[in-house]
Amino acid sequence: MSKAREAAVGGGATAVLLRYLQEQNRPYSAQDAFGNLQREHGLGKAAVVKALEQLAQQGRVREKTYGKQKIYFADQEQLPAASDAELRGLDGEIAARSAQLQALQQSCRQMEAELKDLSSSMTTPEIAKEIEALRKDCASCTEKLERIKSATNHVTPEEKEKVCREQQLYRREWRRRKRMATELLDAILEGYPKSKKQFFEEVGIETDEDHGVVLPATV
Repeated sequence: MSKAREAAVGGGATAVLLRYLQEQNRPYSAQDAFGNLQREHGLGKAAVVKALEQLAQQGRVREKTYGKQKIYFADQEQLPAASDAELRGLDGEIAARSAQLQALQQSCRQMEAELKDLSSSMTTPEIAKEIEALRKDCASCTEKLERIKSATNHVTPEEKEKVCREQQLYRREWRRRKRMATELLDAILEGYPKSKKQFFEEVGIETDEDHGVVLPATV
C-alpha cells in the first residue's frame, strides 16, 4: 500500500473513531471499538489502535490506563454543553429507564421462582406413572371395600360393646394385680440385703418389661 493510500485509510479510521466516541459518549477499549465498527466500516484492529493513539496524542479524545488496558472516551470539553431542558429530558429518561429496569427485575424474579417450581415438579411421564399407580390403589381399595360390604360375619354393635366392656374389665384387673404385686415386692425388698435385680433372679420373677409387654390402650 502506498503512503498516500495508507494515510487516507488512517485518516478515515481516525474520523470514524472520533465521530463514534463523540456520538456514543462512553468509554471504549480498542478491542471494543474494533468489534463494534469492524463489520460496518471494515477497519482492522491495528488501524483502530493506531487511530485511537493518534487521537489521544492530538488531545481530541481522552485516554485512561487500567492495568494493561487503555480506555478511550470523548473529551467532554469539546462536546456542546447540555441545556437545562436537555438535562431535564435526560433526568426523565433516566427515571423511566430505572422504572423499566425495576419492572424487568421483578419479572425476572417471578420467572426464576416459576422455573424453580417447575424444576422441582414432576415431569409428564412421572405424573402419568403416579396416576396409574393411584388408579391401581383405588381399584384395590374398592375391591376390598366390596368384600367387606358383602361379608356376612359383621360384628354387631352389641357384640362390639360387650368386647369393649370385657377389655376394660381385664385392664382394670391387670392394673390392680400389678399394683398389688409391686407393693408386696417392695415390702419384701425393704428387708432384703441384696439388690432388686438379684432378688428377682433368685425367686424367678419375670416382669412385663422383661418381655416388652405394655398395657393395651382402651378401645
